Amino acid sequence: MAGNAGASAASRRGGMEKGEAGIGRIVLASLVGTTIEFYDFYIYGTAAALVIGQTFFPQSAPGSQALNAFLTFGIAFLARPIGSILFGHFGDRIGRKSTLVASMLVMGLSTTLIGALPNYAQAGALAPWLLCLLRFGQGIGLGGEWGGAALLAIENDPKGRLSWFGMFPQLGPPIGFFIANGLFLFLLFCLNEESFLSWGWRIPFLISAVLVAIGLYLRVSISETPVFREALARNERVKVPLADVIRVHLRPLVQGSLAIVVCYALFYISTVFALGYGVTARHIPRGDFLGMLCIAVIFMAVATPISAALSDRFGSRPVLLTSSALAALSGFALPPLLGGGGNVEVLAFLSIALGLMGLTFAPLGALLPSLFPTNVRYTGASSAYNLGGILGASLAPYLAQILLNHGGLPWVGYYITAAAAISFLAVLSMRDSGGP
Repeated sequence: MAGNAGASAASRRGGMEKGEAGIGRIVLASLVGTTIEFYDFYIYGTAAALVIGQTFFPQSAPGSQALNAFLTFGIAFLARPIGSILFGHFGDRIGRKSTLVASMLVMGLSTTLIGALPNYAQAGALAPWLLCLLRFGQGIGLGGEWGGAALLAIENDPKGRLSWFGMFPQLGPPIGFFIANGLFLFLLFCLNEESFLSWGWRIPFLISAVLVAIGLYLRVSISETPVFREALARNERVKVPLADVIRVHLRPLVQGSLAIVVCYALFYISTVFALGYGVTARHIPRGDFLGMLCIAVIFMAVATPISAALSDRFGSRPVLLTSSALAALSGFALPPLLGGGGNVEVLAFLSIALGLMGLTFAPLGALLPSLFPTNVRYTGASSAYNLGGILGASLAPYLAQILLNHGGLPWVGYYITAAAAISFLAVLSMRDSGGP
């Protein structure tokens, strides 16, 4: 009998170790996947602020080059809801794993081809049209990425730490951003102006092919989530997940979309817009500003796990309400710090904004999926996430530039405050969910 008990205990320990190892691989696949996908997405944002306008639009209209570059930046956000619907449909019908592999392929191919595009001098008006097409492809790919990565993590959650496991996909954006800006910073340091504008900016896009290959290897090696397998066994799939989301779950879709608006506004105002403003209006060298962004994004990376841990202890709603209120106040700090101070003050604003981005972003990795049942969760969470992107980010750099031109820098701060107020009210109207 003692021998049987010992064998049983050993079996349980082996099963736990195997389960822990499996969860580790899944978390790694979720983290690395979002890191690579957001790296792809962010290198375009950096390029838009530095080279896209003068490379793909005519030199005869230099005043509109920056605005045109920011408009192409926004195209991907319009495509992301389409990607969330497309990949969400198959993610809810076929499975999370295979859908995530497909989304990464679309994203990686679009990004790599941007690095090989001819410029305006070589191809004329065809160049910006091809750029817009591939930027649209980036949006389609990323539209299916975040929701699937979040489900991959939380549907393997061993219970009790939902926000903590949902946090790992949220770490991908700051890591991807750090790598993207670090690479651009390295290129600016190593290359002269002519070489960077001619071909150097293309390197981060071409490197994406290698990174995507790594991500695909990790994702094909994992298994389907147990929550989805159980839903399949109970034959809970719906024929058209989007129709079910709109018909039955419209309220949480709207709430989730509005809840994430502040995250997007904080991030893209403090990165894409601030980079363009700092280089052109403040005459801060591009390398110096990218260096400050690389430092500031560390605050986002540190704030993300702190916020997730607080969410597991106190609930996601209190954490989101508090962080949204702080974000609203940060809008008033933008003019004196970004516009009136030296490099120390600029770095302080970037660090505050990205730190608050981490506080608001982390709990949403668990909260948004928990708003929807398993059979429409991929579609619902992805759609909420990406619809929020249209509201909070698609035109954020463009609108910020318009507000700057017509009202001055304080109005850009008011943009952040308004976005924070919208998210605060959306979260306030929610009820806590038990999650998957």
